[in-house]
Amino acid sequence: MPRKVGNLTLYSIDDLHEMLGISKMTLRAYLRDGKIRGRKLGVSWFVTEGAIKEYFEEPQAPVSDRKPAVKSQRYIVQGINDLVSESEECDTIEEALQVLSEQAIISLFQVKVIDKNTQEILEVITAREFIEQHAEV
Repeated sequence: MPRKVGNLTLYSIDDLHEMLGISKMTLRAYLRDGKIRGRKLGVSWFVTEGAIKEYFEEPQAPVSDRKPAVKSQRYIVQGINDLVSESEECDTIEEALQVLSEQAIISLFQVKVIDKNTQEILEVITAREFIEQHAEV
């Protein structure tokens, strides 16, 4: 439920998740990156109705200006300790982001970026960094 403070209505991450159907992780990334204006009070983010309207009224870059997915790479999302032994191979960045969005504790995962042709590991990156780098793809 949104919170009322005088004539101001504040929406939490949970409120926005329910209203918009956007993952909580993506919403937090948008807030951290300043794509959506909000304030963090303690450990919780809050957004005004005006900030939500502002986000949706902001012009989006044309599809042709967006980065294309790199087709010669694959991505392995895997747990980084004994508590999480999951490992999932993904062919696209979008697929890897989807797998990460389904994880309860993102800090327990990393992503290996592998060249499909040579099978060489190009990069090992924390899940959070991977999300921050590729959230706009």
